Amino acid sequence: MIRILHLLYTEKSIIGRLYCYFSSYFETFSAPTAETLFLLILSVITLESADSIRFLYKHFLSKITEKSLNAFYYACSYAKADYSGFMTVTARIALGLIPECLISQPIFLCIDDTLVPKFGKKFEDVAKLFDHAAHGGSNYLNGHCFVSLMLCVPVWNKDRNKISYLAIPLGYRMWQKGKSKLVLASEMMDDVMPVFGKKQIIMLCDSWYAKENLLKLVDQYSNLDVICSARSDSVLYDLAPEPTGKRGRPAKHGKRLCLSTDFELSEEKIGDYYTGVRKVLTNIFREREVLAYVTTADRKPETMRLFFSTIFPHQLSLFCAWQEEELLNQTGSSLMQYIPLFLYRFRWKIEISYYEQKTFWSLCNYMVRSRKGIEMMINLINVAYCAMKLLPVKEAAFNKYRSYSVQEFRFVLSEQIREQVFFASFVETLEINIKSHAIIGRLEQWVLRHHVFTQKL
Repeated sequence: MIRILHLLYTEKSIIGRLYCYFSSYFETFSAPTAETLFLLILSVITLESADSIRFLYKHFLSKITEKSLNAFYYACSYAKADYSGFMTVTARIALGLIPECLISQPIFLCIDDTLVPKFGKKFEDVAKLFDHAAHGGSNYLNGHCFVSLMLCVPVWNKDRNKISYLAIPLGYRMWQKGKSKLVLASEMMDDVMPVFGKKQIIMLCDSWYAKENLLKLVDQYSNLDVICSARSDSVLYDLAPEPTGKRGRPAKHGKRLCLSTDFELSEEKIGDYYTGVRKVLTNIFREREVLAYVTTADRKPETMRLFFSTIFPHQLSLFCAWQEEELLNQTGSSLMQYIPLFLYRFRWKIEISYYEQKTFWSLCNYMVRSRKGIEMMINLINVAYCAMKLLPVKEAAFNKYRSYSVQEFRFVLSEQIREQVFFASFVETLEINIKSHAIIGRLEQWVLRHHVFTQKL
């Protein structure tokens, strides 16, 4: 596979351990394709920037493999490789990290989308997209939109003796004209739901995804519930009145409710907001009774926000006292009714993931033109990012890095990979040619790199 594989690939070496970990993603691929994609992931971890496949090849791949640059482009865009399976592999690995004592705790799936600006127009499916954040001063940008799915699993935080939720982005799908983002999100949910078996799953999404096309999944999967924000002008009804025994069809629902007058807000702020809750009926959930939460920072009607929950507090098997989340572990009997609203805060983890991947993992810097190539590259970067979160928990050899950030752990692995490649190349040079200038050249590279690294520290 690699020119110096016999020196790099050992069971106890860093590259050998990474190869064993990532091989589960490529079990259905042909051997050449699996080898090429693993090398791409290895280069993403090793280099601080993944601006393009050409950049990865020039600064790392060309030094350890005899594969051509075109081989890497071909593996991304044309090889018979289905990246949709990456989500289920990552989900299985994450589920394996849940300790036995936390097996009954709920699992969260967060759905959202993110925009990636592109300056060229030759990328497939590039379009003019509405940017609600207006990062560039305009409400529109030229680029791609990706729908993503994130999994949050409970793990035990030994440092704080609390339950923390590890957030793992499962994958990305590119939006294209003629196919709604709601359809993409539903397809991604259908792909991963069989992995969870009968575990209690709670889907978290913002108001854009709070539509019947996606929320109908709650009726398809008995172990799935949803907690979502909703438009403040959503139509709400009181519960259907008890039958009167009189002739005629009984009422399907009660009177129409108003956020400002029909919700009794708490006397004191819960967290940062005054909060009210009641059971309601609403069109997007049809005949299902749901909890509606109203929050406001100043009790003004124009600042009120609305949230829905299909799960009720008594249906949650949640160890509140042991939660790392502050609002959850302080929940007493008077606040139990607000637990579903507090759980919605986990959705913010997907925004943190977007920030990290765009800032430190070159998620926006792909230079592949084809749709398949773009999605493959984006998901390979995501797989590498997930590994930096999963390996410290999964592998005993990396447990000491559990308190490290994703970027810090990546830097540690990068240094070890570079050292391993250097010494393997050094030994290979000795085996092939014992000339002194080759040895001196390798030693000069090693000294120079470590001198620069020491200066940075």
